[in-house]
Amino acid sequence: MKKTAPVKKTAPVKKTAPAKKTAPAKKTAPAKKTAPAKKSAPVKKPTVAPKKAVAAVKGAPAAKPVAAPPKGESPTALVRRARRINRELAEVYPYAHPELDFENPFQLVVATVLSAQTTDLRVNQTTPALFAKYPTPEDLAAANPEEVEEILRPTGFFRAKTKSVIGLSKALVEQFGGEVPGRLEDLVKLPGVGRKTAFVVLGNAFGRPGITVDTHFQRLVRRWQWTAETDPDKIEAAVGALFPKSDWTDLSHHVIWHGRRICHARKPACGACPIAPLCPAYGEGETDPEKAKKLLKYEKGGFPGQRLNPPQAYLDAGGRAAPPLGAA
Repeated sequence: MKKTAPVKKTAPVKKTAPAKKTAPAKKTAPAKKTAPAKKSAPVKKPTVAPKKAVAAVKGAPAAKPVAAPPKGESPTALVRRARRINRELAEVYPYAHPELDFENPFQLVVATVLSAQTTDLRVNQTTPALFAKYPTPEDLAAANPEEVEEILRPTGFFRAKTKSVIGLSKALVEQFGGEVPGRLEDLVKLPGVGRKTAFVVLGNAFGRPGITVDTHFQRLVRRWQWTAETDPDKIEAAVGALFPKSDWTDLSHHVIWHGRRICHARKPACGACPIAPLCPAYGEGETDPEKAKKLLKYEKGGFPGQRLNPPQAYLDAGGRAAPPLGAA
């Protein structure tokens, strides 16, 4: 019997090193809740003036009354826009004129002094009695102040106004032979007469150009961004530089008439404004055309104007004379 080969001994299996215990995984911090994104405010669309075929400026956005000129507007563009506004206002108010009744320079200077802090209508209703009793500077210079005060009472501040009109009448008699001077430097020396009054007299009684910077004029030229000045003398200089001197008197009438009839201080009738496409402040007032029409004043709203005896051109254009004092 064959001997079987002895079974070879297998090498002992090496014991494997025990696996190192892995460190327990660190707990991850819970993710912080992200704050909900804030909803962005809806972008407001700028109020845009209605388009007009002849407009030089399309879609002018609303702006504050006293602000920088429209973005990118050069000095030359400002002059063009300002003159365009004046031309269009001339078409709207071809009959624009001084809204104080007067027959001579003396009546005009007195009426203009009396118009401070009151309406031209109230002055026109009051001056007929004054001039009937005191038709010349000599008459008013010698008047009894108490009697003049009684006549001027409806105009307000009647004591101060009495002092002014009697004082200027005396100055006319003593310094100018009873005649109203036709020079600015002489007019402003009269009691109660400043540059505004002087330019009213020069432009409308003597035909000499001047800019009348009253409250309406100041408000509108700032809304139109012709200037940001607030001092009347600086406004006069800034606006005067935009126009030829020959335009100054009629420009004053156009702007003042527009301020009284459409571009009011508190509720401008933007929706009924003929120069809306040219106005950087479009949208400050009522833009709905039907609602805006209800804000129109004087002949634009179908009501009487401020003069008892207006020029015939005004009446021919549909204007209505104002009622006398005490009329129903």
